[in-house]
Amino acid sequence: MVFTALFRALFIYIVVLLIMRVMGKREVGQLSTFDLVVAIMIAEIAVFPMEELQKPLYLGLIPMFVLVAVQISISYLCLHSRRLRRWVDGYPSILISKGKIMEKEMRRLRYNLNDLLGQLRQKDVFNISDVEYAILETSGELSVMLKNTKRHLTPEDLNLTPSYENIPAPLVLDGEVLDENLKHLGFSRCWLEDELRRHGLEKENVFYASLDCQGKLYISVSEKLEPNDVAKGN
Repeated sequence: MVFTALFRALFIYIVVLLIMRVMGKREVGQLSTFDLVVAIMIAEIAVFPMEELQKPLYLGLIPMFVLVAVQISISYLCLHSRRLRRWVDGYPSILISKGKIMEKEMRRLRYNLNDLLGQLRQKDVFNISDVEYAILETSGELSVMLKNTKRHLTPEDLNLTPSYENIPAPLVLDGEVLDENLKHLGFSRCWLEDELRRHGLEKENVFYASLDCQGKLYISVSEKLEPNDVAKGN
């Protein structure tokens, strides 16, 4: 009986994990109401096969697979139907327009000023008079557009054209050399080892290393090394 309970718990865990991967990569805070309801129902259904050991396992799996099939089907249909997408996901609501708080819209949504001020603070906006537009997205997250006099300066504002900047490419991750990234950048493992030796390191001593678009190598040394074992200079 104990073995059966452990096996079911592990099996259901793997199934639910795979189901969530199939449903998509959106974070919990970005799920629509429909997706959230499906996720909650799957979580509730997953409990029954672990509690009622006398019942066949497939009786708990079938409802979960049905819900996933429904969720994927409706999501696919929403891609091709704006009307259905609006019905399932809803639509964004403008809470501040041209600096004016939309009181009627907030009342319709049962959304009070404390909610608005709290979400503005989460966006590092502490003065509501700095806001030109605030839009409550279907996920419940607030998107904020500041007034043009309150926005941060950008290089374009200063008539500057910065050089192109790409995402730094990891070369060593958790102490393991990523040969596919080296190959993509046109480097070899020998090149990486030579660069690490210039810093007094071997690849076994590196926890993380990356290369940015300017050719600068960032290295994070493993904590297993003693401070005296690491050569100064980077």
